[in-house]
Amino acid sequence: MSQGSRPDRVADQIRGELASLLARDVHDPGIGFVTITRVQVSPDIQLARVFYTVLGDDKSRATSARALERATPFLRRQIGSRLRLKRVPELKFQYDEAVAGQDRIERLLHEIHEADHERGDEPGDPGNNDGGDRS
Repeated sequence: MSQGSRPDRVADQIRGELASLLARDVHDPGIGFVTITRVQVSPDIQLARVFYTVLGDDKSRATSARALERATPFLRRQIGSRLRLKRVPELKFQYDEAVAGQDRIERLLHEIHEADHERGDEPGDPGNNDGGDRS
């Protein structure tokens, strides 16, 4: 079993360090409730795309994006000293639309379930078009 490529290992290390740094060492209140979802490192380890989500609305998202940009030089220096890489990749923060889309789908499904429950529909009822067993 392989241990993964070097960029993958570096990406995992960067993700862990950034999560720790954001939780403990970055004191900018603008960061908000940021979660690092994944990190992709280029094959030459020159660039690390850091994908994140934010708890809150679009205003929170914009505030967090600006705060992450302000914190990037500090975060990059910390990554360099903690991981002891020959060259520290440039950090590019990018909002993770995929996770945001999944969250929206989950909220919509929850709303549908609640509406069905309020109407008294149960999964598998003949009047319910949920694809339940009709045999």
